[in-house]
Amino acid sequence: MLTKRIIPCLDVKNGKVVKGVNFLGLKDVGYPPELAEGYSNQGADEITFLDIAASLEYRQTTLDLVSETAKRVFVPLTVGGGIRTAQDMHAALSAGADKVSVNSAAILNPDIITESAIDFGRQCVVVAIDAKRMKDHWEVFSHGGTKPTGLDAVEWAQKAQDLGAGEILLTSVDADGVKKGYDLPLTNAIADEVTIPVIASGGCGSIEHIYEVFTKTSASAALAASIFHYNEHTVGEIKTYLRERGVAVR
Repeated sequence: MLTKRIIPCLDVKNGKVVKGVNFLGLKDVGYPPELAEGYSNQGADEITFLDIAASLEYRQTTLDLVSETAKRVFVPLTVGGGIRTAQDMHAALSAGADKVSVNSAAILNPDIITESAIDFGRQCVVVAIDAKRMKDHWEVFSHGGTKPTGLDAVEWAQKAQDLGAGEILLTSVDADGVKKGYDLPLTNAIADEVTIPVIASGGCGSIEHIYEVFTKTSASAALAASIFHYNEHTVGEIKTYLRERGVAVR
């Protein structure tokens, strides 16, 4: 049985970790390297660092901050935001990232997925999908969840896998920051149609929500922010809770 992963997420803007609701109303919650180091020490399986304003501001990820963060953690670091080319991905990996997440750029130029998988290995390529519920499907949004793309989220996930993605980072725009639980129907819809790992994101407000997403969907990992940033739970507490209920974690 594959073990499930717990991944704290750092949404970074203007050099600070921020948190909001539905991608809006962002508030500063800390300094990325310090928070990342703390979560690494708690037993996080990975850390995700997302420069959430980079695509909107048409700039690259803040690589000096990535480098400082990478030096202070001893678990895999995924970096995203403002990655537009394979050269940008190389720069992020050179700064200390172990994986690179692409979102808006992959939508505009899907070939970046294949090119990056060939150049750096499929395991380095994470395709992030920000999806919002429409009437009868989920639509992909780009540029930090602000721009509708017309793409069906399930179809886009399948295409991303076919092009060479090693993982899908799936965020529900509707559930983000609301803390009422992951979007289980969305997570199931994607995880049931791809064979690569799916990281569930958006909506985690309790340990129970993480247990729920692991037992009611095929998600390989749970990404969370608020419960860690506001010291509601540690990674260790969550893993103990899951183990006691039969969920295999690292």
